[in-house]
Amino acid sequence: MKCFSIDLDGTLLNSAREIPEENYAVLQELRHQGHSVIINTGRAYEDVIQFKELHRLETPIITINGTVLYSKSGDVLHEGSMKISVYQDLLNSLREFGLWIMVYTNQGGFPCRNPKIQGKSTEEIEPIFKDYDYDQILEKENMKIYKVMAVAKDPKKIEQIKKAISGKFDLSMASSHDNNIEFTSVEANKGTALLKYQQIMNLKFDEIFAFGDGGNDLEQFKVATTSVAMGNAPFHIQQQADIITKTNDQNGFAYAVKELLNI
Repeated sequence: MKCFSIDLDGTLLNSAREIPEENYAVLQELRHQGHSVIINTGRAYEDVIQFKELHRLETPIITINGTVLYSKSGDVLHEGSMKISVYQDLLNSLREFGLWIMVYTNQGGFPCRNPKIQGKSTEEIEPIFKDYDYDQILEKENMKIYKVMAVAKDPKKIEQIKKAISGKFDLSMASSHDNNIEFTSVEANKGTALLKYQQIMNLKFDEIFAFGDGGNDLEQFKVATTSVAMGNAPFHIQQQADIITKTNDQNGFAYAVKELLNI
């Protein structure tokens, strides 16, 4: 069985954050041919199933950079979370840089999740984070921290943060875009999640085709038999891929699949 592991933002979605008809038609064809189609994204589950096309497709979904795995029926197959003490230390370190910090948990995103601020101006975003009380998050019962995502107004600050924090915490660290950095459990990444999914479902994929455009896709590139970077991906991401396809606004996902499978 062939597996197609597909990132969302910048990959399956175009710049308008929509799934083009051509891409959706190819997803349907892959399912029709009996291949395993897995959405593998940094988004939370709620921000994935809002796309009616994916809701109809009923496919497994790997969310929050490999932190929570869902079956095609929406059941949780596996979840990982970071230690509360590590989260607290990380949060204190990130606060020093003046970032927009989002905390993804088993009870939602605080103060919000990334899709809420996408496409908005600094003036619109600032009030969401200004004076937000992060301490109240841990006051909730049975709280699990899945991911901490920090977004910078100036992308250059992300590199400074990476250098300052690298090796300081036992966490996975990746960037889905040049202006953000995402922290998850050390065991959580898109590649490890693909291996975990096979183990849980007692499957062995003959081939894995991984599609992505960001730094958080590099781990799934490592476990893939064929990795495909989008034409809109940064050059350093394209260098790590076996194939470079067209951009997400040129239906690069659909184009690559048709070339690979001769359909």
